[in-house]
Amino acid sequence: MFKYVLKRVLISVVTVLIILAVLFTMLHSMPGSPFNDEKITAVQRANLEAKYGLDKPLPVQFVNYLKAMLSGDFGVSYVIQKNMPIASLLRARIMVSIRIGVQAVALGTLIGLLMGIVAAMKRNSFLDTFATVVSVIGVAFPSYVFAMAMSYFIGFRLGWLPLLYSTADAARSTVMPTISLSMFSMATVARFARTEMVEVMGSDYMLLADSKGISSFRLLGVHGLRNALIPIVTVLAPLTVELMTGSLVVEQIFAIPGIGSLLVSAIQFNDYNVVLAVVFVYSIMFISVMLIVDILYGVIDPRIRLAKEDAST
Repeated sequence: MFKYVLKRVLISVVTVLIILAVLFTMLHSMPGSPFNDEKITAVQRANLEAKYGLDKPLPVQFVNYLKAMLSGDFGVSYVIQKNMPIASLLRARIMVSIRIGVQAVALGTLIGLLMGIVAAMKRNSFLDTFATVVSVIGVAFPSYVFAMAMSYFIGFRLGWLPLLYSTADAARSTVMPTISLSMFSMATVARFARTEMVEVMGSDYMLLADSKGISSFRLLGVHGLRNALIPIVTVLAPLTVELMTGSLVVEQIFAIPGIGSLLVSAIQFNDYNVVLAVVFVYSIMFISVMLIVDILYGVIDPRIRLAKEDAST
């Protein structure tokens, strides 16, 4: 297992470098520059590019950027907040996005699992139909639809929760964004949990375990849910990263200072360093989550762990 994890880590490092190289090339190939202000003369623009090292050949710029990045220096913002270190710019924003994303994943997964299990245990009943309808609605409607509906009815009409995000009342300000973002993950987990639990509960080994007089709680939790978790964990991995890095539209609706809106602004203004830093964070988070998922496979099902150990030898 150790060799397999080490191999995956090395592959992940190479993947991040390739992503950064491709994105670095694409950004610098785009028309324009961070200094597109009409008030700036051509000489001033050239001086600014020389100041920030943008006048050097592209391979040299990329190598210099990697060296600085490895030491924790992501450079400074050219446009959004001039000369502000990217690390400081990201620090406050990323924690807001991660907090709301983690809350949304946790809430959606918990409720989705409960709905899926109940629907599987009560097949063709009212509860099964209700869970199916809720799952279809959660998948069919984007998260911003729920966000706007909650903002109007709960925030504006009833006044129960803040309409816009406020650092002074961060706990209550994250309730509506969390619920709206959790709807898709809840619906997805519920659908997968129901399908997998129905299949698992009808398998021969579950019928054998039931005939041995194993308690319903142990039968469901230890034997049933554990075998149904693998596809659920698989589908949750990319969804977790997406929610943790923020939803742009939801952030705009609730005026959340997250990294999703920061990325769009950086792309619009050709703020190269900010775009690269945000994408680097995205890549690290995605690859880390996928690595954790691979490890969880071995924890959930020992057969997968043994197969990976055999493959790595």
